[in-house]
Amino acid sequence: MASTSARAPRGTGRRRSPTAPPRSFVWTRRIFLTALTGFVLLPVYVMLSSSLKPLEDVSGSFHWLPTELTIRPYIDIWSTVPLARYFTNSLIVAGSATVCSVVIAVFAAYAVSRYRFRGKRVFTVTVLSTQMFPGILFLLPLFLIFVNIGNSTGIALYGSRGGLILTYLTFSLPFSIWMLIGYFESVPRELDEAAHVDGCGPLGALFRVVVPAAVPGIVAVAVYAFMTAWGEVLFASVMTNDTTRTLSVGLQGYATQNDVYWNQVMAASLVVSVPVVAGFLLLQRYLVAGLTAGAVK
Repeated sequence: MASTSARAPRGTGRRRSPTAPPRSFVWTRRIFLTALTGFVLLPVYVMLSSSLKPLEDVSGSFHWLPTELTIRPYIDIWSTVPLARYFTNSLIVAGSATVCSVVIAVFAAYAVSRYRFRGKRVFTVTVLSTQMFPGILFLLPLFLIFVNIGNSTGIALYGSRGGLILTYLTFSLPFSIWMLIGYFESVPRELDEAAHVDGCGPLGALFRVVVPAAVPGIVAVAVYAFMTAWGEVLFASVMTNDTTRTLSVGLQGYATQNDVYWNQVMAASLVVSVPVVAGFLLLQRYLVAGLTAGAVK
């Protein structure tokens, strides 16, 4: 009996579940994800290592490991070009375009998702069809419109922050409206009816019931509008001047006729990416939920 009780039980090893994927698939997925991670992080490493090198080391042949580390490029980027002014312009333009896109899109999407009116289908199709045209198609018409408005009314839209904000609204607002329409339609109408029973009007139901329930979709729209305005180059290079220039265009100032300050370019690129990366990481769960709901609808 003692020998029987001391015998190790059989089948104590961990058994694979019948629904588990094959081991070949698991290892293939691991290898693929590892290679993909390396492919994504490699440019970041090159930027980081180049931003910590002296200019003579960056101008020559590339070395994976820096021979000399220095933080001087991160100090010189603010004096080589007026990076602080470009940073301020980008924050004002991108922030204003984001706020305007979200506010207008909330009202427009709520009206389309909750009410029936003549031309509703035409409006939604028109909003969606604007995404089929490339941005360069609107560059010359907007330029001529802004110049003519300035000549006839004295309102300086060309070369101003306000004109650039209006320009960004032309292609961020239609997508924001279309996306919020799908998300508002996923919010049950019974919530609106309950708000009306409690004495709320249409605006009260919107701000007290629908908007709190649609926070992920609104955050996704805000992130999209901000990222679009923050990194846009085409319109910013034409619609701005030396005073209103944004970061995406101002980074070209590190390239002169005689030399290109590659270490400062890399340092400035990392610095200007911090707001977008930080905001994306903080709002990632809202962004994924909002994009998923909008896509389903």
